[in-house]
Amino acid sequence: MTRMVQCKKLNQELEGLEKPPFPGPLGEKIYDNISKEAWGNWFTLQTQLINEYHLDLHLEDSRDFLLKNMENYFFKTVKKDTDEKA
Repeated sequence: MTRMVQCKKLNQELEGLEKPPFPGPLGEKIYDNISKEAWGNWFTLQTQLINEYHLDLHLEDSRDFLLKNMENYFFKTVKKDTDEKA
């Protein structure tokens, strides 16, 4: 049976993710509040950010940059952090 969530990004009830996208509190928050559709939209934007800012995901700063932008994208809880990598 499909798990439905009230997606905080798209403001409608949609199919949820099958499992948390990664461990920890933010992964659980995304699992509980974000739809598959919104996650797919983020995945596209994430790819654009990686390419545009030439992020090296082996580096902690690059991973932190993506996490901050992801949290902002879904929950608008942090100031957009794109200037840092420009």
